[in-house]
Amino acid sequence: MEPDRRAQLSKVRRVVVKAGSSLLTDSKRRRIQTRFLRNLAQQVQALQKRGIQSVIVTSGAIAVGLFELGFRQRPKEMAQLQALAAVGQSSLMHAYETAFRRFGLRVAQILLTREDLSDRGRYSNAHNTFLELFRHGIVPVVNENDTVAVEEIRFGNNDTLGALVCHLCEADLLVLLTDQDGFFSEDPVLNPRARLISEVYQWEDRLEKGASRSSTSVGTGGMLSKIQAAKNMMWSGVPMVIANGGNRRVLLRVLGAEKVGTFFHPSSPKMASRKRWLAWGVKPKGEITVDEGAAKALTDRHKSLLPTGVRSVHGIWAKGDIVRIMALDGREIAKGISSYSSHDLDRIKGLRTSEISQKLGPGLAVAAVHRDNLVKIGNAY
Repeated sequence: MEPDRRAQLSKVRRVVVKAGSSLLTDSKRRRIQTRFLRNLAQQVQALQKRGIQSVIVTSGAIAVGLFELGFRQRPKEMAQLQALAAVGQSSLMHAYETAFRRFGLRVAQILLTREDLSDRGRYSNAHNTFLELFRHGIVPVVNENDTVAVEEIRFGNNDTLGALVCHLCEADLLVLLTDQDGFFSEDPVLNPRARLISEVYQWEDRLEKGASRSSTSVGTGGMLSKIQAAKNMMWSGVPMVIANGGNRRVLLRVLGAEKVGTFFHPSSPKMASRKRWLAWGVKPKGEITVDEGAAKALTDRHKSLLPTGVRSVHGIWAKGDIVRIMALDGREIAKGISSYSSHDLDRIKGLRTSEISQKLGPGLAVAAVHRDNLVKIGNAY
């Protein structure tokens, strides 16, 4: 029996809503879509009255900066993009404040980089900030801190940011609002007969192949980034919806379990907060490839990874860094905190526990990655 959409939505007490640039800005008239913001604020107010807290992940800062500084297309130079974000962010937040104040709501700006989420202490501090804002009934409005983010610490797009914010504030649902009605069997722009997929119950790699990249002049995502966010959420045990934000009551209809957009059902139980941080919050510093026996011990028997099962080490990292654990066929099966530096692990790979002390000296960890510091990924479940 397939899981029921209504049963899952009845448990939602906190929702993250990501709004794309195409909804927030009018590229022809070169202005912020204030009508969309008012509609969004009205729906958030209605959800608050039902006891459902909302977080907004907003795009649009660079797009608004383009309008304000007279750029006709999105530049490629990082310094120019950062300047546009700095100009556009203040105007965008003013628009949010104006629209939400009309419905008696207060908003708070939160700007994040990937680095903020990679450090466990900063991650915890950000989490506590969200909880305090919720306690005061304030709606967090989150964006990437484009003015300081460089390529190494960027999220890449706000669909990814939306998924990570969902984990950060322990939300029960992620809604990605776009200018399309959901996820289609093919790109509806190229094939008008493409079929809307209403429900997705299990992750399949073909979903990524069916998604297309963005071709807009202001956005950075497209359907591919939304499907990648769906993979994250499904494996993490949290439902997600892609829906058309142009529909006036779309959030209320989604939370009312109407057949709106595409509903991605969780494919596993909801991960604990720390496990989600390990799985998605941190960019791994390297990779460990393991043999078949070690892969089976990790995925089937929930064991620690021992050096004897390590075949090869790729990358450079220090003790305590996050690494990917790969099967021999190239599948990512887990992520975890390495008990050894890459240099030391490379020296002891394939060795039994009794041999490690002879190589590196006594008193070192037995496990390369302890099971308490490890999370299985995707189809490893």
